[in-house]
Amino acid sequence: MRSPGRPEPSRAVQRQFWRLIATGINSAEAALTVGVSVPVGARWFRHAGGMAPISLAEPTGRYLSFAEREEIALLRARQVGVREIARRTGRDPGTISRELRRNAATRGGKQEYRALVAQWKAQQAAKRPKTAKLVTNDRLRGYVQERLAGNIRRPDGRVVVGPEPPAWKGLNKPHRQDRRWALAWSPEQISHRLKVDFPDDESMRISHEAIYQSLFIQGRGALERELVTCLRTGRALRRPRARAQNRPHGHVTADVVFSKRPAEAADRAVPGHWEGDLIIGTGRSAIGTIVERASRSTLLVHLPRLEGYGQSPPVKNGPALAGYGAVAMNVALTASMMKLPEQLRRTLTWDRGKELSAHAQFALETGTKVFFADPHSPWQRPTNENTNGLLRQYFPKGTDLSRWSADDLEAVALALNNRPRKSLGWRTPAEVFAEQLCSIQQPGVATTD
Repeated sequence: MRSPGRPEPSRAVQRQFWRLIATGINSAEAALTVGVSVPVGARWFRHAGGMAPISLAEPTGRYLSFAEREEIALLRARQVGVREIARRTGRDPGTISRELRRNAATRGGKQEYRALVAQWKAQQAAKRPKTAKLVTNDRLRGYVQERLAGNIRRPDGRVVVGPEPPAWKGLNKPHRQDRRWALAWSPEQISHRLKVDFPDDESMRISHEAIYQSLFIQGRGALERELVTCLRTGRALRRPRARAQNRPHGHVTADVVFSKRPAEAADRAVPGHWEGDLIIGTGRSAIGTIVERASRSTLLVHLPRLEGYGQSPPVKNGPALAGYGAVAMNVALTASMMKLPEQLRRTLTWDRGKELSAHAQFALETGTKVFFADPHSPWQRPTNENTNGLLRQYFPKGTDLSRWSADDLEAVALALNNRPRKSLGWRTPAEVFAEQLCSIQQPGVATTD
């Protein structure tokens, strides 16, 4: 077997690299941790499309490990015999003899056993390249490709061309540009639908992971790489789930996570617990929304753009002039909350957005304890999410929200608060909120503070 140059790192090193990738760290950090260069780690990640191309399970003791080959190389260099090497390593003499004969380095014209070369030769000989199922089964490949990248059609069968997307450059989906219109079934939908459409044909079966491998891993050859643009995410490389969950949220400390929120905020018996978020419009415009859990009463926070917005290009790490930077958000939200009695501003549950990164100052000024919902958990702020959906009737997505004044927002909030709600027994949020105000103003009424 002719050597192509310096052997690549062992499978053990590659397995460790992909295990680290699965934890969420990037390829550069994983490469340095396992002892390979950053470009090598980046190349492994790119060529594999972000998916581990090898099994992460450790091989059984049936096969020689790299550590054993290192020990064999050291003993062989000291002129130790085959049977003595076998006794010291706990292997059969025949195993050692075959290892020294098959996997020795021969580049210098003579056999010389080196552990790194032997490991590489063993890995090359152990490869059993298996042709992808989508390569050999034309009918299955056609079904998968049609559901993934097929044309959108009208009810009468005519094709809808859709927008003309930019040329694919091997990168992720175009940012804020048209994407190709396709059927865009997910690989999981395709995999399970095959069992419905072909219940008696076992040849028409494929797992969703096999489809992902055909899209992401170079050399699989079944599906064109550019079809990744038909996936919902449109990513050219697969991103490990742990990496998506490990996004930095430095402003969310251990004392303000959702699990630390007091139990009384979970039910709606005690007033004064609020949920909040932003609704976003075009041109980085936004409106703050806060909703009281018991009464469903809504307050809209006016977030006007600051002086200088749009007059010069944005500066990296410069002041946030769009109106909902941490400082501007704190000022506007504090002004809105301070209009309420102290007993009605107990807690505020917010999304993970960094607009409330100055929450400690807000809590100090208003006496309202701030807690942040878990990532990707909108159900932990259900009242606010429902209210934001109602507000989109007045402030549709894709419109400029900076057009509206504080008086306009107050009028919309008034209309929403005077709309009867089924959850309140067809009373309005304004009526329930008025009852709350009366109850805290009555002398001798105990509070839960």
